[in-house]
Amino acid sequence: MSGVLSAFLASPTVHTALVVGTVVAVLSGIVGVFTITRGQSFAGHALADLGAVGGSGAFLLGVSQLWGFVAAGVLSAVVMEAIGTRRLAGRDVATGVVFGAGTGLTALFLTLDTLIGGSSNAAISVLFGSLFSIDSRLVPVIVGLGVVAVAVVALIWRWVSLETLDSDLAAARGVPTRWASSLFLVALALAVQLSSLSIGAILSTALLIGPPATALLFTRRLGTAAVLAATLAVAQVFVGCLVSFASFDWFGGSSWPVSFTIVAAVFLTYLSARAVTALRPAPRRGAVA
Repeated sequence: MSGVLSAFLASPTVHTALVVGTVVAVLSGIVGVFTITRGQSFAGHALADLGAVGGSGAFLLGVSQLWGFVAAGVLSAVVMEAIGTRRLAGRDVATGVVFGAGTGLTALFLTLDTLIGGSSNAAISVLFGSLFSIDSRLVPVIVGLGVVAVAVVALIWRWVSLETLDSDLAAARGVPTRWASSLFLVALALAVQLSSLSIGAILSTALLIGPPATALLFTRRLGTAAVLAATLAVAQVFVGCLVSFASFDWFGGSSWPVSFTIVAAVFLTYLSARAVTALRPAPRRGAVA
């Protein structure tokens, strides 16, 4: 095992995967806590599928999928907010409208990638991705986008926290709720699209929802939950990359997809956390929380 770990840590491909994976994990963990508490998990899923429009379009044009994912994701977030309603729950309608249009375009672009571009792996690349296939030259850009997204969340933290608890109270206290919601959706879009580039559009919400959902089983404090979710997500990315790398020797030169192993780590961690919380004794009636 020590030999596998040494080879794992010495690989330049792994270095790129771990840097990108860490950025995506931290961002997804922080943003994911608000995504769950604000009831916008559907929006996160929709933005992942809508980002596939840009990813498949970029594949067709022969440019980096990163720019396609990010452009489509941010544009979709802006459109969803522009046609949404003031109430958080009402935004499901806006999300659904944009989501339907985007999914159709993704199907069209992936078909054109095959017919015109002559590529047979466009769908696999866009929909499932791989941390081990990311161009190392994109690392500074990905890190920069991650830092921008985290900075946006830090800037609007108090606004979004108050709006999440009570939107009417937030408005009464002078919180610019529309700006807060718009900026949060942009941060959510960046988190989802960077995750899509890393583990694919279909699986990207695993990091957005899994680690935060696990963290929220143990604490309802947003700050604590965000730190715990980010820590869990980073650990899951590391374990997933290591298992995928090690599995090369298990099957005679064929590895498990790293996207699968990361998602499996997320899923097993959540199941374990659920089991632990289920075994905890219930608080005594009348006890102070």
